[in-house]
Amino acid sequence: MTDTRTPAPPPTPTDWHVALPECLYAQRHGNVAVLSLNRADKRNALSDALVLALQAFFSSLPRDIQAVVLQGAGDNFCAGLDLNELKETDIAESFDTSQIGQRLNDTVQFCKVPVIAVLKGAVIGGGLELAAAAHIRVAEPSAYYALPEGTRGIFLGSGGSVRLPRLLGASIVMEMMLTGRVYDAAEAHDRLRLTHYLVAEGQGLAQALTLAAKVAANAPLANFAILQALPRIVEQDPQAGLFTEMLMVGIAQDDDEAKRRLRDFLERKMNKVTRA
Repeated sequence: MTDTRTPAPPPTPTDWHVALPECLYAQRHGNVAVLSLNRADKRNALSDALVLALQAFFSSLPRDIQAVVLQGAGDNFCAGLDLNELKETDIAESFDTSQIGQRLNDTVQFCKVPVIAVLKGAVIGGGLELAAAAHIRVAEPSAYYALPEGTRGIFLGSGGSVRLPRLLGASIVMEMMLTGRVYDAAEAHDRLRLTHYLVAEGQGLAQALTLAAKVAANAPLANFAILQALPRIVEQDPQAGLFTEMLMVGIAQDDDEAKRRLRDFLERKMNKVTRA
């Protein structure tokens, strides 16, 4: 049965409910949060202060927020770590930097709600590590990707050596780190399968908000199960994965919202899946 109701107008953006550090900017779009890295003059490079602010944001989302759109202010998503903070570090300090980066990206990957990254301009090093932790990636044609760690005498330190080989393949990541090769948006989308959507320039946020509204309308417990269980099942042996899957089926289907949605489908109140 086709739903002929007029779609609700998009919600009017409102300011975030608490003050944030200057390096972050957030707005509410109904039950969707739009979070911007706000260091445009530094191509949104990740300082320790920015990483800690991101960690605090993703760790304290209000209960009514059902999706997060993550973008960079200005022309770039994120150009990686702020190397000015690495110039004089010793081993112990480098461990600290790595730990807070790993903690942030773990928090993004295992966020209680879906995170959609809007990629444009520089998506380099730590910026690519952050993008890899998001659940859905939307790119504009200006986006370009690189892992120049080898040329700078450093190493991936925010979980990228774990996530990126699983996402792109170890051979691709090694070649990027060794040579500093830069992939443009089309090549990364078509060849590397790094991004899920490639849209016209300037349309990344609109596409991300459309996707965020769609995923935010899912049953919250179903979203939670997808985000928390699938990455862990992939890492388990097959039999353990099947057992985890069985547990998640029971948990998700026992939710009152899931039961209501199944009743609506069976009573033909909800649309069937059709080809677009």
